[in-house]
Amino acid sequence: MNVTVFGVGYVGLVQAAVLADVGHSVCCVDVDEKKIEGLKNGVIPIFEPGLTELVRENYKKERLFFTTDAASGVDHAEVLFIAVGTPPDEDGSADLQYVLAVAGTIARTMRDSKIVVDKSTVPVGTADKVRNHMAAILAERQVDIPFHVVSNPEFLKEGSALEDCMRPERIIIGTESEQVEEVMRELYEPFSRNHDKIMIMDVRSAEFTKYAANCLLATKISFMNEMSNLAERLGVDIEQVRRGIGSDSRIGYQFIYPGCGYGGSCFPKDVQALERSAREIGYQAEILQAVERVNKRQKEKLFQHISSFYRDGVAGKVFAVWGLSFKPNTDDMREASSRVLLEALWRAGARVQAYDPEAMEEAQRIYGSRDDLTLMGTKEAALHGADALAIVTEWKSFRVPDFKALVRELRDRVIFDGRNLYDPARVEALGLAYYGIGRGRSIRLEG
Repeated sequence: MNVTVFGVGYVGLVQAAVLADVGHSVCCVDVDEKKIEGLKNGVIPIFEPGLTELVRENYKKERLFFTTDAASGVDHAEVLFIAVGTPPDEDGSADLQYVLAVAGTIARTMRDSKIVVDKSTVPVGTADKVRNHMAAILAERQVDIPFHVVSNPEFLKEGSALEDCMRPERIIIGTESEQVEEVMRELYEPFSRNHDKIMIMDVRSAEFTKYAANCLLATKISFMNEMSNLAERLGVDIEQVRRGIGSDSRIGYQFIYPGCGYGGSCFPKDVQALERSAREIGYQAEILQAVERVNKRQKEKLFQHISSFYRDGVAGKVFAVWGLSFKPNTDDMREASSRVLLEALWRAGARVQAYDPEAMEEAQRIYGSRDDLTLMGTKEAALHGADALAIVTEWKSFRVPDFKALVRELRDRVIFDGRNLYDPARVEALGLAYYGIGRGRSIRLEG
């Protein structure tokens, strides 16, 4: 099938590459000329394991191509994906200006029937807005061209997006048209071979499913972080509790890891957007409000531990920071807990020596050159001359460090672990002070 994807950001590029890989002819459209030229030359604007190779291979085989010419993209296909950003507006609601701009472009240039697929994460009712916007423009053109608007939300996890796209757990399609359902089933048939993963529902329910899923996962994280704060005050090790409750099949082990807060482009934005949507219709979504509030507080946790340890302040101190991306296997620092920690340390007069396996360029882009930030080439280099170590992202390469080197390098011999990577007893037996999240030790260490 011929497919066009508007937007070559995270969702659009991954979806386009995977569709091309199974044999579809996929045209990618974006307004960013620099990004499009880079993609033509094999320069991938985001880090995602395996994505670079997949894009280059399918571009070489001419199943995937890139353009800034929206009209040619519209002409190329019957199925047109809208996969542009929906950033939070000033009040936290989803900003639909880019989605509606693409819809307008399609309506102004289409010459035959189209299936317009909302792939972006959008509030309930967006398909209606897209449909009305397109219909108004077609009326201005005085043409009668049939089209359908479909909701087909993405469920990709950064760091494993290709796997999620190639082997999805479910494929949600929101449509009331049997004709559209048939086309969408054909499009996704290669990804639903061993059993039927396609779920057909009405458009508004499909739109809501995406928000409900992300908000539930965010709720699990904030709940566990709330429990970790109780655990510290009750002398409980939250990691033992996590294993205990995770063994219950009704709960499971996923998304119950306590830490220094969640980030990224999805959970923070989607929790805010759904809570604001609730407010618009006169409903107070109290659980969502609490999830957001707990997460904001949790991002300050590492600095709170640091402040408790350094009672005379951290001015002049040097902190090694391991991990800048909001999670492993990505270079994405949007809403990352590392940013809250770095900025708190700088306000307090400390300096930072940071290392991340993938997010160094992104950190340089965000913060530029500053005297209180040095981006180091290795995690070991970040330790040289440091007073303390703070761990913010749970990269695999951080899980088994040379503890003797930590004892030797860290002047104050203290670790602030925002992801509970290490066993407190083992670390402390080596002569290092250890502050984790909810390990039942932090309050006692604070005196």
